[in-house]
Amino acid sequence: MKKVVIGMSGGVDSSVAAIVLKKQGYDVIGLFMRNWDSLADGELNGPTTDSGICPQEEDYNDAKAVCDKLGIPLYRKDFVKEYWDYVFTYFLDELKNGRTPNPDIMCNKYIKFDMFAKEANKLGADYIATGHYARIQDGKLLRGIDSNKDQTYFLSQVSKEQLKNVLFPIGDMIKPEVRKIALEYDLITAKKKDSTGICFIGERNFKNFLKNYLPNQAGDVVNIDTGEVIGRHIGLMNYTIGQRRGLNIGGTEDRMFVVGKDLKKNILYICIGDDNDYLISTSCLVDNINYLGDKKITKCVAKFRYRQPDIPVELEWFKDEVLVKYPQGVKSVTPGQACVFYNGEECLGGGIIKEVRKDDKKLWYL
Repeated sequence: MKKVVIGMSGGVDSSVAAIVLKKQGYDVIGLFMRNWDSLADGELNGPTTDSGICPQEEDYNDAKAVCDKLGIPLYRKDFVKEYWDYVFTYFLDELKNGRTPNPDIMCNKYIKFDMFAKEANKLGADYIATGHYARIQDGKLLRGIDSNKDQTYFLSQVSKEQLKNVLFPIGDMIKPEVRKIALEYDLITAKKKDSTGICFIGERNFKNFLKNYLPNQAGDVVNIDTGEVIGRHIGLMNYTIGQRRGLNIGGTEDRMFVVGKDLKKNILYICIGDDNDYLISTSCLVDNINYLGDKKITKCVAKFRYRQPDIPVELEWFKDEVLVKYPQGVKSVTPGQACVFYNGEECLGGGIIKEVRKDDKKLWYL
């Protein structure tokens, strides 16, 4: 009997993934990852649940309850230092540089499909498994059947080697099916809401959370069209390109959008109107390439952020970078975010947006 070590997060997806694996006849072992220690890292007044414990401990308790019910063992492993070194430090550094990082992508690369896999090997695993909505067929990474939940975007930095001997048991399912199975088994996670916070850090007031690690430096908010100072921001790291909520700037009924940042002058640039030309770019330079395809192609579709519709693009390959061209124009392409390539259902991997351009010129405000 083949042995599978599955990452048990305390959520409904990994719970049902474990059920599927058991039904398929695998010897299933659960492994819970503890990657965040709010006390050790100096955070004060972190979030608690209704029961008065931190969400991560509640997740462990839920994972233990599910494993006990399914009759599978659950191990617990701390990756607090590794998460800090490889994911959270990267997250903070990118914010300091005015970029918008995606820590969930780096968590998959360095923790879930590296450190976790090594720990699973110590437990004698033939395979590792997670509750991601994705599929693997013939060595190719494919989108999950549920287009609303597909998570291949977040797997785009996981290498071909890391994806060997990986199982995604619920990749062929849609979310309502997953919930239904959890209810049939009367699992504690059946009606538990999906996590929407930063990977392993959870949901919290993001601005207050960042104050523990990065000092706020207030500065001017400038209308990029007129050069007029129209307000004050509370620290550039608290804003992302394309953001329109939470700006707290009055004076116009038209919608405002964050469009750029000047780190040296500590200026936040905004534009007014959904169709403002400053929001549009026509190409971007992408580095940190992790390509999963058999051969490099020059035409495909891409996503520049999660849940974005597919964008037709042309790729010009260089040694360590790719120029991604979309002459039709795309709004709010953001340095630091992932650019992920697709050929039909296949996820071809991708990279990190380094530079945003229009008409072959770098946008000065990004």
